[in-house]
Amino acid sequence: MRRIPLLLALILALGACDSTAPDATPTRAAAEPTDFIYAEADIADLQARMQRGELDSRTLTQAYLDRIAAIDKAGPALNAVIEINPDAMKEAALRDVERNTNSVRGPLHGIPILLKDNIGATPMANSAGSLALNEFHPRSDAFLVRRLREAGAVILGKTNLSEWANFRSTHSTSGWSGRGGPTRNPYVLDRSPCGSSSGSAVAVSANLAVAAIGTETDGSIICPAAMNGVVGLKPTVGLISREGIIPISFSQDSAGPMTRNVADAAQLLTVLAGRDDADPATGNAAWNTTLDYHAHLNPNGLKGARIGVLRSKFAIHPDAAAAMEVAIKTLREAGATVVDAEIPTDGQWSDDEDTLLLYEFKSGLERYLARQDAPLKSLSQLIGYNQQYRDSEMPFFGQELFEQANAKGGLGEESYIGARSRAKRLAGPEGIDVALKAQQLDALIAPATGPAWVIDRQAGDRFPGAGYGAAAVAGYPSLTIPMGSSNGLPLGIVFMGTAWSEPRLIELGYAYEQLTLAREPPKYLPSMPAAAKAHQ
Repeated sequence: MRRIPLLLALILALGACDSTAPDATPTRAAAEPTDFIYAEADIADLQARMQRGELDSRTLTQAYLDRIAAIDKAGPALNAVIEINPDAMKEAALRDVERNTNSVRGPLHGIPILLKDNIGATPMANSAGSLALNEFHPRSDAFLVRRLREAGAVILGKTNLSEWANFRSTHSTSGWSGRGGPTRNPYVLDRSPCGSSSGSAVAVSANLAVAAIGTETDGSIICPAAMNGVVGLKPTVGLISREGIIPISFSQDSAGPMTRNVADAAQLLTVLAGRDDADPATGNAAWNTTLDYHAHLNPNGLKGARIGVLRSKFAIHPDAAAAMEVAIKTLREAGATVVDAEIPTDGQWSDDEDTLLLYEFKSGLERYLARQDAPLKSLSQLIGYNQQYRDSEMPFFGQELFEQANAKGGLGEESYIGARSRAKRLAGPEGIDVALKAQQLDALIAPATGPAWVIDRQAGDRFPGAGYGAAAVAGYPSLTIPMGSSNGLPLGIVFMGTAWSEPRLIELGYAYEQLTLAREPPKYLPSMPAAAKAHQ
């Protein structure tokens, strides 16, 4: 590749960052949602094009910005992106300078990535979708954002979410925030995108970026990934630092990749994982910080595996149950032994989980607001803000969870200590671990959830149920992969394992994905056809 002096290259690149510069060659905006030159491209494909000199990061980044303008802000108006990074083209130009001087940082070099809007990334706001933090700009990047930038990724922008990561009301509408408005499911626009990482899932599914980062406390990666036809990987709590992320629960919170295939999720996980003194959960010695998750992409990963099926979760939806039967057949044909299994403590942790989340939300949020010098410093102030600006912040649902959390005391209270201990024990050592050990299983599988429901902002979500709850409460990993559809609405299968079992889940999930290739791009239908509605 032709080399030019670094300083000259830097000057040229910075001078060309504006897409209106004379030498800029931005990709045209897509005329139709399905008309996009980089549709369904993955990290390896785009990286190979850049290595061959057929593509550069500036062109790719501009193409995604055009795509966002064409179908996220116009066209079907998915509303998945809440803010564009004003420095995105500058970052892309710098990555091109580095490539032209043989300073490629790795597989993510020049690859545009979106972040959920509860992850701090300069110079953008970090709002959790709340108008109360609309002008709050953290002074530094979250730890995981620093990891991405060090790896050469371009931060494209922030994605919409269920406000406060869906921890404000008991009658919330997934994908809605006061700052961002409603995110729409790209398969059928009047259907829920699920939450809280709704914008991240929709953006990836609609090819608004190569990949996005979501966060999960209980289902906020897995549910939107499944309902929007993408891969979602929720890691073991402590694998990825939560520093710089607006919290709900330090017992259960985790960030994770949302991608169109397992390979990209593994690539991102390799970059995101790392110890951080600011997050004690990452200090666990049970995992290897240098692990290359991408090396576990084994197409024969199912051969000899032992997998347990949680048949009790088939009741979530008949189409999900039917798709699971097909998946089981695929797993067996690939050489896996598949047996029925059960989590003996299933659901027994529910009340304790509710208690620990209320306590930890208040404590963690106020700590974050104080440390980051946010304009509002307490949960009481946020409650007051929502009351003052009720028309903008609470037009559809209230803030019951805020009020319940605000009534809680400190983390030294016995009611909290007991609830946290019981919830983690029942879901983990006495739940998933017992189920795995009883039949020497590598993983458990279940339908992630059912198909997306019709959005009803007055009544709130009509959630059909979930197969991933035990992993969320235990702090164990889960991986969802497209497995089929229900009248055009995606369905996902979820693989769950014990703590730090990400390498094995990636092996199993990748092998299953390669056999099925079940993801189908969205069609942006305004509503479900009448015949399909009748079926549902």
